Amino acid sequence: MEIQSKEARIILAIEAIQKSKNLTVGKTAKIYKVPRTILRDRMGGRIHRMETRANNLNLIEKEEEVLIQYIIDMNERGFASKLNGVKDIVNYILESKDAKRVGKLWAHRFVKRCTKLKMCFSCIYNFQRALYKDSKLIEEWFGLVSNMQAKYDIQDCDFYNFDETGFMMGIICSGMVVISSERNGRNKAIQPGNREWATAIICGNKEDETIPPFLIV
Repeated sequence: MEIQSKEARIILAIEAIQKSKNLTVGKTAKIYKVPRTILRDRMGGRIHRMETRANNLNLIEKEEEVLIQYIIDMNERGFASKLNGVKDIVNYILESKDAKRVGKLWAHRFVKRCTKLKMCFSCIYNFQRALYKDSKLIEEWFGLVSNMQAKYDIQDCDFYNFDETGFMMGIICSGMVVISSERNGRNKAIQPGNREWATAIICGNKEDETIPPFLIV
């Protein structure tokens, strides 16, 4: 608050000098209780530090904009970037310029200072499920099932469900990822649909009775 108050007084002092030719920099600085040297520099065109980029940033502004947009685009496709992935991209850019590589905490600090990004816990989301995520369509299907069960008096013990779970090479794991700050809830990492599977098929009814599983390799 003190910094903001000081900046506000500097702005008022500059406006006062611009409106009155009789006011000097020294006199105005005393009136508004701001350092004379800072007021003089600001009158000379120097920009406030908060409005400028830090001198020690590894990427130029355009490179950061491209990196942020890439992270957001990948997230929208279901392939959110992890911190290590962001760091690898930045190091690749820096190596092309013969610049020094970033440290292990660079990506974390980058996300913290970037208002367009945030960290989020990612959960696995199968590729086929991503193609059929229309909640209205799913609700209509379950409505038809309920009507059929009531119409033909089908008991819960006769209602069986088959499901499968797969084991694949390079499976995506849950973890922290970088996503757009405008996105709400958990991120879903989509698994590519073109990998080799070993499949386990499970069958059970609505009363929790199950049959031995099948394993397909």
